[in-house]
Amino acid sequence: MNQPIPGSTPQSPAAERPWAGQRVLVVEDSQVQRGYLAGLLRQLEFGDILEAGDGNEALQVLERFGEDGTYLVLTDLEMPGMDGIELTCQLRERRLARHLIVVSARDPRLLEIIESMSFVDGCIDLLGTLLKPVQLDALAMLLARAGCKAEPRPHCAQPDRPCPEVLAQAIAERQFVPYFQPKIAIANGHLRGLEALARWQHPQRGVLAPLHFIEALEGTPLMAEFTLLMVQQVLERLTEWRHAGLPPVAVAVNLSADNMADRAFIERLTDLVMASGVPTSSLVWEVTETAVMRQLSHALTNMGRLRLMGFGLAMDDFGIGYSSMQQFARCPFTELKIDRAFVNGAAQWPNRLGVLKGALDLARSLNVATVAEGVELLEDWHLLGKLGCDMAQGYLLARPMPAHELVGWIKHDRRRLRALAEQT
Repeated sequence: MNQPIPGSTPQSPAAERPWAGQRVLVVEDSQVQRGYLAGLLRQLEFGDILEAGDGNEALQVLERFGEDGTYLVLTDLEMPGMDGIELTCQLRERRLARHLIVVSARDPRLLEIIESMSFVDGCIDLLGTLLKPVQLDALAMLLARAGCKAEPRPHCAQPDRPCPEVLAQAIAERQFVPYFQPKIAIANGHLRGLEALARWQHPQRGVLAPLHFIEALEGTPLMAEFTLLMVQQVLERLTEWRHAGLPPVAVAVNLSADNMADRAFIERLTDLVMASGVPTSSLVWEVTETAVMRQLSHALTNMGRLRLMGFGLAMDDFGIGYSSMQQFARCPFTELKIDRAFVNGAAQWPNRLGVLKGALDLARSLNVATVAEGVELLEDWHLLGKLGCDMAQGYLLARPMPAHELVGWIKHDRRRLRALAEQT
């Protein structure tokens, strides 16, 4: 019987471990390290645990089982023969495994290369990367992402791009709806705000994420109608929550580059809010640096008008643009949202930590509230508390949910969030 590794977490029920009994391939040139990783995978109840010494051997093993024959490949980066980066490229191009985790003891920036590679074609899911020595709980956390996949991959292809006529009908029939993800105060665990995230309630395909429709909307006149539909529903929910006695909460809504630069759209947007009776302070408009830079003069003008009216403004995805600090300093933002790329794993990755600290210092110097996105690890939550970040958003705290689930979530999770805050 395998002995648990010190510091490991208890195993979850089998229903929450879809990898149990599945085939996994460990690719590592060190026999000692292969044995260690195989031991972790046995504790996680994988079934057939295979081993390979480099990428070439790994491909030979995988080809024996054909397409989708292997649930997971766990590979090192630095190996003789074919290294982990080339193996990752091969796995992206061929349908030989469903999921991938990459580990290394080298410079963390090498693993960042893996995470920056595009996996959007769906041929293999990159669950994440880990620094050696790999810990059981960190490995289990990455595997849990595989269990969260909403749908099996029917084929290796980009999501179908809907045509304008289909999108127009979906807007007219209010098939697009907001889901809400809470933003939690790190100091006390209280609900500080919500972000409205669009979902498509497709009549045949069920609930679809933005990757199935946002690109098709961008740059078209339909984007304005789509955004106004989302805002209308957010206003309706805010009114319902107020009548139900919930404390006031601000909701953030994303605006596209064309939205923010279009004076006529801003007029329609503000007229809609004023007619609803919802205070302007209840809404935060989120824009990315790219949106600001695309039409800088018009965007700045409209942002100034929105702030004068009392709306909040948030820079989203801070840190991924080429002039984030410059644009943030010159725009009237009230919130800084730090991209998940610099939050998730910041307690482990020194380079992410450096960017995170810089962003928090900048926001403090300008007296702007900070929101860390993509908080999934307890270690990152603790780190954010020590660094003085104001709010956090991510799966550790809450997933996006339909409006009708929010009240129940608040009642159910209030104690858990307060306990998390007390740990910081």
